[in-house]
Amino acid sequence: MCTTCGCGQPNSVAHGHSHDHDHDHDHSHGHDHAHDHDHGHSHDHGEGPLGAVHDPTVSRARIVQIEEDILSANNRYATANRRLLAERGVYAVNVVSSPGSGKTTLLVRTIEMLKERFPVSVVEGDQQTEFDAERIRATGAHATQVNTGKGCHLDAHMVGHALDNLDPAEGGVLFIENVGNLICPAAFDLGEAIKAVVLSVTEGEDKPLKYPDMFFEAGLMIVTKIDLLPHLTFDVERCIDYARRVNPDLQVLRLSATTGEGMEDWCDWIARRRDATLEAQKRSARAIA
Repeated sequence: MCTTCGCGQPNSVAHGHSHDHDHDHDHSHGHDHAHDHDHGHSHDHGEGPLGAVHDPTVSRARIVQIEEDILSANNRYATANRRLLAERGVYAVNVVSSPGSGKTTLLVRTIEMLKERFPVSVVEGDQQTEFDAERIRATGAHATQVNTGKGCHLDAHMVGHALDNLDPAEGGVLFIENVGNLICPAAFDLGEAIKAVVLSVTEGEDKPLKYPDMFFEAGLMIVTKIDLLPHLTFDVERCIDYARRVNPDLQVLRLSATTGEGMEDWCDWIARRRDATLEAQKRSARAIA
């Protein structure tokens, strides 16, 4: 994880992350989210991790300890998120990529194809603006925006707050559109069932080797914008080979949200996993009864 950009600073997830998020709709919450919601909103992220990386008197061991503390706190929040989603039978996908890969366009098209089958909701992560959340809401789906300010990724504490606001419907699908970044989001569990890394054919086919942590942590790689392949030199098979050198178990889908090619396969993939999640929730409820 980074310790120089400010996203890993101790006043982040370990002490209550500073961030803004909007409120899509008003409702009461009947669940106990197990989050320590003690921070305010609309305030700054600060200058960096206590200046630790830039202070030669601070040892590398201290920096490593800060990282471990941050991730440990994050994982506790992620466990609470995962428990809540499991209790509701919600299948959650953490959608990650570099900027401009087409995540939002993919989600808009996906929601349009799935919204009559089961509820779909979205947590939108960006440093600033609500542009993407507004695009999602235009489909009729519930979406809540999380603006990270100087932060370059979502963390589980932010997502926990977003879930309180969003209140995802039982038996639905939750997409978490992370901040465009192939580095830091790899280190942060948000409570999702799977990380889906989106890689467009307008990017380099060597991205999996350049950013191996993300492709190692992902369970699915979605190769997007395949309608542009006739105009590019992108070698899809080479890209998949690179990705599977990093993660031999990585699943791969190819699609174009613009033309619709491959979208049925993607939606069926989501639906099968949503059904399995809902069935697991029902089995758990029967066992408790």
